[in-house]
Amino acid sequence: MIPYGRQHISADDIAAVVDVLRSDWLTQGPAVERFEQAVAEQCGARYAVAVSNATAALHLACLALDLGAGDRLWTSPNTFVASANCALYCGAAVDFVDIDPISYNMSVAQLALRLEQAAAAGRLPKVVVPVHFGGQPCDLAPIRALGEQYGFAIVEDASHAIGARYRGVPVGACAFSDMTVFSFHPVKIVTSGEGGMILTNRRDLYERLLRLRSHGITRDPRQMDGAPDGPWSYQQVELGYNYRITDIQAALGASQLGRLGEFVARRDYLAQRYHRLLAGLPLTLPVCAADRSSAWHLYVVRIAPAARRDRRAVFDALRARGIGVNVHYIPVHTQPYYRSLGFGAGDFPEAERYYSEAISLPLYFGLGDAEQDAVVAAVREAMA
Repeated sequence: MIPYGRQHISADDIAAVVDVLRSDWLTQGPAVERFEQAVAEQCGARYAVAVSNATAALHLACLALDLGAGDRLWTSPNTFVASANCALYCGAAVDFVDIDPISYNMSVAQLALRLEQAAAAGRLPKVVVPVHFGGQPCDLAPIRALGEQYGFAIVEDASHAIGARYRGVPVGACAFSDMTVFSFHPVKIVTSGEGGMILTNRRDLYERLLRLRSHGITRDPRQMDGAPDGPWSYQQVELGYNYRITDIQAALGASQLGRLGEFVARRDYLAQRYHRLLAGLPLTLPVCAADRSSAWHLYVVRIAPAARRDRRAVFDALRARGIGVNVHYIPVHTQPYYRSLGFGAGDFPEAERYYSEAISLPLYFGLGDAEQDAVVAAVREAMA
């Protein structure tokens, strides 16, 4: 089976983890801070906070913005459920903005329309979470302009997009947002096993994220209620969580980060190769806007309505031939839990149309040219 995604672990990665295992610190040690500094420097952000996974990162980002009961968060329906669940964790309501038919990211036109309607009804969002689907950045500049006009904060869900660029600026620089979230799950571009990161340029958010990551506890006398009892003192000043990452994970992540350019370059090469090899088939191939570069976490094709076979038939045929294709994503609003909240089929037709046609083909650093040729041959046969 050729999977749709796979991590690539080098001898240097293994050595970095072994070094931590032989050190005095397995968690809450110096490897975590080194990982944070490396990601912040890579992206051009002032601050970075490493956490246990990207779901925890989204949750903490919302908490740091004081999202709570009576508030609303808007995100894309074409994403993993965590992008929406983070609002519910905070007691807030969630809603969705339909996607652009070309980028499959949140539609700026739909966002502007929905905001105009929400302003008239007095139901504006407090937080908007645009998702950089597949590694291609959203159109952040107009989203930021709308944020300034309507007063909402922006948290970029960049779980797919470390190494991508928007208007020449690395995703993660937070040039158009309050915070950016990365994922380091094994199928992502860089892995720490499990892990996530929140980047920001705001000192107030950074300090609060550090507390929320570790039970709401501080050892900083400036944040304490009264003078500390002594150098051993700590105070819980708010309700937080144990969302810490270990030094073992951070060492792996930092080692992987050193190959980010190599990882993204290989993915881009494979994506361009797919473009050439799949041309002429009744497929819609992914398109990246001219003012941005994708990190190519996913390579998604759509089975054209005019094709002789539908998505399910092609999917089954590819799986039968040992090609581990997948589908990203089932629209969040169609999940049973979200249907129980009042959402239903037909609410976001562009996302639903996309879902009915989409298949993610294998794309990862270790995918060889010959393996990619086998994928393409299987696609051609499955489409026949």
